[in-house]
Amino acid sequence: MPSSRLAETVASHGRTRPHQIALHHHDQAVTYGQLLTLTEELSRKLAQLALPEGSTVCVPAHKTPRTVALLLALAGRGHVALAPSPDLGHEVLDRLARQARAVRVLTAEENGALAAAPVAADELEAEGFAVADPARTRLLLTTSGSTGTPKIVPIEQDGFEAFADWATEEFGLSAHDTALSYAPLNFDLALLDVWAFLRLGATVVLVDRQRSTDGEQLAQLVARHGVSFLQGVPMMYRLMLERAGVFRTVRHTVFTGDRMPAELLGRTAPAFPRAAFHNVFGCTETNDSFIHRLDLADLSGPMPIGRPIRGTDALVLDPDGRRINGPGSGELLVSTPFQTTGYLRRELNAAAFTELDGKVFYRTGDIVSRAPDGRHFLEGRADWHVKVRGIRTNLQEVENVIAAHPDVAEAVVVPLPDPEAGVRLHAHVTHRPGTPLTGLRLRTHLGRHLPRHAIPSSVHVTGTALPRTSTGKPDRNLIKQNRLKESDT
Repeated sequence: MPSSRLAETVASHGRTRPHQIALHHHDQAVTYGQLLTLTEELSRKLAQLALPEGSTVCVPAHKTPRTVALLLALAGRGHVALAPSPDLGHEVLDRLARQARAVRVLTAEENGALAAAPVAADELEAEGFAVADPARTRLLLTTSGSTGTPKIVPIEQDGFEAFADWATEEFGLSAHDTALSYAPLNFDLALLDVWAFLRLGATVVLVDRQRSTDGEQLAQLVARHGVSFLQGVPMMYRLMLERAGVFRTVRHTVFTGDRMPAELLGRTAPAFPRAAFHNVFGCTETNDSFIHRLDLADLSGPMPIGRPIRGTDALVLDPDGRRINGPGSGELLVSTPFQTTGYLRRELNAAAFTELDGKVFYRTGDIVSRAPDGRHFLEGRADWHVKVRGIRTNLQEVENVIAAHPDVAEAVVVPLPDPEAGVRLHAHVTHRPGTPLTGLRLRTHLGRHLPRHAIPSSVHVTGTALPRTSTGKPDRNLIKQNRLKESDT
């Protein structure tokens, strides 16, 4: 829960508009009055635990009304909630809780109980980690962990309020809107499609993990509840469009988290005839920083991440760290009104944040190009450049060529160690339903569009979706580990 002010606002909705629906979950509708009652009930149970004032607790972010109420109750009582993915293994979850100096792991169970497990204090584990300040933040999120142990990111109360103000104005949101919340509750997308909507007194349709891969269920939820705001990764739209339908209640569709393939965008536009289409770009550390409103009359060429949103400064640096003024390509640095002041693990901050012109900028690690008209295009990650047989190769470019094949739904390319080449490439590809795609056909396609060194030496084609991290991004680490295990057997 991002702020104590939000807890007060949602409680006010419960008193003044008790019959307005706050949350839909499965077949259950929870009004603002019921959410207030549930929050107050959990607040009383928290009081019985006698937690130290301003303490941090760990709340695995199960996507349920009771978890939402628990986060509201904690914020209202002045505590800080670390809200990691509930899918993390016990070892990682315990490590994060110790690093944040959490005093309890709390779960709001469906039977009404508040389960509270102690966290063993470990000064060695917490060494080098700052103590979360409840005066500045009531919520700690984590990064995806796709490149190692998740990093703990404090979400500033003032930053969330500024972000919610921006989103409300940008999308013209009101209490009459309904959002479909597709991403996990621990993902920063929830700052908009859960918390900003509850702040408004609007309605949120919670999509939990069990329904997140069922396109028919997703389409039914949008139609049944008159969803007006839709935000999600391309996979969500692909799943929905597997079931024919036209969604006339949707006013805004937002693409985020990954590149929107051109073929999918072409099929998405007719399904939402009354919607404005937006590509939004950001990360947990900064929240949203770029936005691009699509012109449906011109869907040719790559989709830009857009221009910096109001109050955001963006810098592009060349490989030598020199600022590029005007058109050019380089690493993207951003400073937003919504960003964190730094990771809880202090030693990470020097490399990730830098002060320029009196402002703190976050080094995104993203490589972008800036066009003469000021639009920015994502080219890939700085850490996605590898050398294959001594030749610099961009993994993102290889993925883009694979994704351009008409039978490909999704693709990830990962580098693997190789004693001769130094690095060899492996492609993990999901084919579209009913297509005859094979590894041989795909390699033939790649041979027509890529130099020899950039063609993956191994290709795995499957009909199942890509494995994903807790925040919905492709789990590159898992794909890499699985391929290495296969190679060893």
